[in-house]
Amino acid sequence: MDNSIAMEIILIEDNPHDAELVLRALKKHGLANKVQLLQDGAEALDFIFASGAYVGRDLNHRPKLILLDLKLPKVDGLEILRRIKADERTRSIPVVVMTSSQEEKDIVESYSLGVNSYIVKPVDFDKFVQSVADLGLYWLLLNKVPG
Repeated sequence: MDNSIAMEIILIEDNPHDAELVLRALKKHGLANKVQLLQDGAEALDFIFASGAYVGRDLNHRPKLILLDLKLPKVDGLEILRRIKADERTRSIPVVVMTSSQEEKDIVESYSLGVNSYIVKPVDFDKFVQSVADLGLYWLLLNKVPG
């Protein structure tokens, strides 16, 4: 396993169409060269915590941002968020939920678990692209996090 995986964004998204839209939007704004795409919750947890198939990954190579869908196979997004924010090693990584869920309980639980932002995916392509670009620009270029 390559210990030097360079990434700035972890995108956790099981829908190939939505993942492609996010990647295209980031690429359009020069932000897609260091994105790690993970397609289910179990794989995401393995990657984030360097276990399973990613056991050799260096935990010191932390992303600047995690984009997280809630409705994922194997382990749902709320459980991933719970584990990220409960662990001292990953707690300070900004997590933005990007989901189609507008359910109040999902919004409330996400914020109670420590999400940094909750975005409902726009159905309109241009709005979706602009939302992703805005997220990337803010979290990667403007936001400051502890070293």
